[in-house]
Amino acid sequence: MNLCVIDIGGSSVKYGLYGENGLGHKGSFKTPDTYPLMKEELFRVLSEMKKETEISGAAISAPGAVDSNQGYIGGLSAVPYIHHFNIIEDLESFLGIPVSIENDANCAALAELYEGAARDVNDVLFMVIGSGIGGAVIMDRKLYKGRNLFGGEFGYMLLTEKDSLSSLGSPVHMARRYSEETGVEVEGSEVFLRAEDGDPVAVKHVESLIDGLARGIFNLSCTFNPDRIVIGGGISRREDLIPRLLERTKWYLSGKGAEGLEVDLVPCTFRSEANLIGAAIHFRESRK
Repeated sequence: MNLCVIDIGGSSVKYGLYGENGLGHKGSFKTPDTYPLMKEELFRVLSEMKKETEISGAAISAPGAVDSNQGYIGGLSAVPYIHHFNIIEDLESFLGIPVSIENDANCAALAELYEGAARDVNDVLFMVIGSGIGGAVIMDRKLYKGRNLFGGEFGYMLLTEKDSLSSLGSPVHMARRYSEETGVEVEGSEVFLRAEDGDPVAVKHVESLIDGLARGIFNLSCTFNPDRIVIGGGISRREDLIPRLLERTKWYLSGKGAEGLEVDLVPCTFRSEANLIGAAIHFRESRK
């Protein structure tokens, strides 16, 4: 089965051909300004793929609260025109092939579950660290979305009276706080570098980030007691991240008398291709 796999993002749309040999024919285009233009681009990509092989369907990763069964994307995202109508029905009619859609974080989690860092366990939490904190919940090797499709929205978790996990655990927010204090505009990766060079302000903000993430991991571990927690996002490339998070999380576990709770924390296997691979897996599994 060959699938046209699509990952819709706020600035670009990635695509590829997923088949027996994995992911190929990869490319991208700038996210169109309107839905009709988006459909034209998708039709163009699909037409090019059909010149090479037979396509069984289109598997889409998208932002927002995706109801895969109803074909409806609720909530808000950086691509507003994909929300609040039956987009699966519309795209199937336009493209002439079966279409599936799943939330982007859920797609990334499915990629890790079936082919990546969580392929050997049953219960998994997938945490995506970026401009906010997103994620997915896997129970008994199945996505758990919750009654209102909020399963995995870890970033809303309050860590203080007013601060959420997204606020305290995002490198983007960390960089903003550093910039506000120093008057120097930097990105999150630069704050880490400055901390390594001994900048005391950078050290403070990096330690605060690690602490916020560790508190979130502590809370999630106590709530779900999963087999494994997989960390995604650009920050997961840092070799020192997992050891530092584990050390701080274990400090909280010890302090609260929860030493018996084992935390298996690992970085993700897939990065930029995770959503495409997961979209294909969702298409396949949803039709069994």
